[in-house]
Amino acid sequence: MQTFRDEIINLLSGLLSVDRQQVEDDLETPPNPELGDFAFPCFKLAKQFKNSPAKIATDLAEKLPVGELFERVEARGPYINFFCSRKKLAELTVAAVLGEESRYGRLPLGDGKTVVIDFSAPNIAKPFGVGHLRSTVIGNSLYRIFNALGYRSVGINHLGDWGTQFGKLIVAYLTWGEDERLEENPITYLYELYVRFHREAEANPSLEEEARAWFKKLEDGDRQAQKLWQRFRDLSLTEFKRIYAILNVSFDSYQGESFYNEMLDDTVNAVEEQGLARLSEGALIVELEQEGMPPCLLRKQDGATLYATRDLCAAIYRQQMYQFDRMLYVVGADQALHFQQVFTVLKKMGHGWAQNCLHIPFGLIRFKEGKMSTRQGTLVFLEDVLDRATELAGQIIREKNPSLENKAEVARQVGVGAVIFGDLSNDRVKDIEFDWEKILDFSGETAPYIQYSHARICSILRKAGSRSDSFDAGLLVSEEEQVVIRSLARFSDAIVRASETYKSSIVARYLIDLARDFNKFYHQCPVIQAEENMRDARLALIDAVRQVLVNGLWLLGIDAPKEM
Repeated sequence: MQTFRDEIINLLSGLLSVDRQQVEDDLETPPNPELGDFAFPCFKLAKQFKNSPAKIATDLAEKLPVGELFERVEARGPYINFFCSRKKLAELTVAAVLGEESRYGRLPLGDGKTVVIDFSAPNIAKPFGVGHLRSTVIGNSLYRIFNALGYRSVGINHLGDWGTQFGKLIVAYLTWGEDERLEENPITYLYELYVRFHREAEANPSLEEEARAWFKKLEDGDRQAQKLWQRFRDLSLTEFKRIYAILNVSFDSYQGESFYNEMLDDTVNAVEEQGLARLSEGALIVELEQEGMPPCLLRKQDGATLYATRDLCAAIYRQQMYQFDRMLYVVGADQALHFQQVFTVLKKMGHGWAQNCLHIPFGLIRFKEGKMSTRQGTLVFLEDVLDRATELAGQIIREKNPSLENKAEVARQVGVGAVIFGDLSNDRVKDIEFDWEKILDFSGETAPYIQYSHARICSILRKAGSRSDSFDAGLLVSEEEQVVIRSLARFSDAIVRASETYKSSIVARYLIDLARDFNKFYHQCPVIQAEENMRDARLALIDAVRQVLVNGLWLLGIDAPKEM
């Protein structure tokens, strides 16, 4: 649609003698297609032209040339409404999709800019719980969305790889650990040891003292403690990366809490040197009363640092390292105060870039009662969720298409895609109730519905044989065809809106609408059975839909199987 938008901006800015940016900012997309493809409000012109907005709209509409890009331009109350030429819209849109292929929808809005995204951040030596799903898939999708808009995206996994729990793990492993079990299933086994430590410590409190002593050794660089910690970290990270591969997620950095240990003193000293910190009951704090917040705690009475200290240190390091234009923290809504405090302290320290640090909050995820069991009784393992989704998807595929050759791989793509989409299709700030029947519904607002639409198009194209590169998209002027074409043309708009709101749900909802528009078209308009010229044009149209479905699913981290 950019070609049409640019033409409107040229016409209006010249006719009104106003700044192009003002016209671009005011140009709207009408809520109803009957009101045109674009609408320009004339309210702001009333003072300049000393007339009513409706009269200004009427006068301007009469002066605007229609040209080959528009069927008509007309005044509707205080708006000037622009109706794109159906023929031209079809020609430009289908040609753009099929010409740009995987790059269709991408824009150079962020060229030369960097966005750092901190997401996922599971705890080392603990299972990857379903609670980390939201941060992981939201962060991964935002990474891809900004990348599609030309930004240099930097994904950081701020691992929870430091703290007193490692003293407990070391004691547990030295007391009850078995090498073979650790190598065989490291995270599950370490979690079992951690649970056992707490159970044994209730009867034997001296274990807590022993754990604190081992963590002190770790902090002091004790060789045995460090060797065990490194082993736990390496084994855990290997397991995490296996889960990330299933989810189509990758990171540019796995620098966790431990990475910043040697930088903490310098960060705290910088805060103190600027007179921002004071002692309160033996603890070092930064007062934030004037900002309407409780104090930010930098050091406890025993000298230990906290999450806020590490996040201050990490933010300063990342700005020095990446010179980012924006840094996003994809972390649950319950951490809102923490990030407000961290960002405020950074601003007080004189870091102007702190205003570009943003907390991207999200709600909780819950399972319908009785729909999901756990291994330990208290924690839902993410891998169990993915396995269950794959199993259920496999059952459906075996019923619907028993002759499908690669059932296992398609079941994985559909099951995992359903879990990811079940999260991303919801507004991230809201809590999610996870319902297996809903997320795996092949006819509902789900990933399987979109994937099935893609597979259906692939099947049609296979049956049709090779598609002619010589087609006349200008034939695609019926209402059903134009609805699909308008959806295709607005793909970039959906990506931009998702980046502006940090909501991947906008792309997810766009894909549902596009798949629905395609299916309505397909049921009403013959493709393979159409006359030759129309057949070629409609094959090109559905091929364009296929490409945009692939591109959109990629932005969400979801695969698009060619058969289902």
